[in-house]
Amino acid sequence: MNDTFLRACRGEKTEYTPVWFMRQAGRYLPEYQRVRAKFTFLELCKSPELCTEVTLQPIDILGFDAAILFSDILIPMEAMNLSLEFHEGKGPIFPHPVRDQKAVDALVIPDPEERTPFVLETIRLLRKELKVPLIGFAGAPFTLATYLVEGGSSRVFLETKKMMFQAPELYDALLQKITRCTSLYLQAQARAGAQALQIFDSWAGVLAPCDFARFALPYVQTIISDLRRATDVPIIYFANNGASLLELSKTAGADVLGLDWRINIRDAIARAGNHAVQGNLDPIALFLPKAQLEERIKRLLEDARGARGHIFNLGHGIVPQTPPLQARIAVEAVHRFSGK
Repeated sequence: MNDTFLRACRGEKTEYTPVWFMRQAGRYLPEYQRVRAKFTFLELCKSPELCTEVTLQPIDILGFDAAILFSDILIPMEAMNLSLEFHEGKGPIFPHPVRDQKAVDALVIPDPEERTPFVLETIRLLRKELKVPLIGFAGAPFTLATYLVEGGSSRVFLETKKMMFQAPELYDALLQKITRCTSLYLQAQARAGAQALQIFDSWAGVLAPCDFARFALPYVQTIISDLRRATDVPIIYFANNGASLLELSKTAGADVLGLDWRINIRDAIARAGNHAVQGNLDPIALFLPKAQLEERIKRLLEDARGARGHIFNLGHGIVPQTPPLQARIAVEAVHRFSGK
C-alpha cells in the first residue's frame, strides 16, 4: 500500500508530495464516458461494480496517490425521503424543495446500511483492488441544505438565506437532521473501509464570515466531533471560495484544510495553524502549455514547503474539457519536482 497520502494528512514526513484531483473519476476521461453512455448518472452511482470501475480508472491511467469514491454528495439526501433528479445541463433537481416545517418533519434520518448499501459495498470492493488509500466523502450540511431549500443549484441562494435570516429555528431544525444523516453516513463509510474522509462545503464561500460562523461551521464541528469518537481516519474539510473563512475553518476539527486557488498557498499555510493543507492549483491552469504548467506546479510546491503536510490537488474539481494528457503532465510534474 502506498500510504504517502495518509502520512501527509497526518503531518508526517513523506518522500514526495502525494497528489489526487477532485472529480478525478469523471467526464474528462474517455474511459468514463464509455461507461456513462450506457447508464443514467443515478444508475451509475447506485451500481457498486460500475462505481468501482470508474473510481479505479484515474488510478490506473494517471497514477494518482489516492482514490476518491465515485458517488455524489446528494445521495444521502435522497435517502432522507426526498425525490432527486439529475438533468443534463441543469444538474441536480429536488422537485419538492424543503421550505416549511411540514417538509422538514417529513425528512427521515436514514440508516446508511439500509438506504445507501451500494455506497458501502463500493467501498468494500475498492479496498480489495486498490494499492493507494481510498477517500470517502460527504457534503457539508450548509451546502447540502442549499440544494434542498433552493430545489437545485443557485447563484444567489435567496431561499436559503431567507430561511437563515427570517426563520432561524426552521433552518436549524433542517440542518440538525442533515447533520445527523451526514454523520452516520460518514461513520458507515469509515466502517466499510474508507481510509480518509473529506467534507465538501462547496457553497461556504457565499456566506459572510459571521454567517458562516453561525449557520454552517457548528454543524461541521458536530460531524467531525462524532467522527473523532468513532474512527481515527484523517478528515479533510474543504470550504470552497473560503479564503476569508480560513481562521474559522481551522476550528472545524479536521486534520487537513482544503484550499481553493484564490489564495497563495504560502499565505494559507501561515494562517492554517497546526493543519496539513490540500491544494491548490486552479483547475483551468491544466490548460497551460506544458512548460508553463510545470513551472506553476514547481512554484506551488516550493510555496508549500513550510506546510505541516501537503497534498497536491486542484482548487476545485477538474473540468470535463480537460485533456487527460494535461492531467498526466501535472501528476508527473508533482512527483518529479517533489522528489519521487
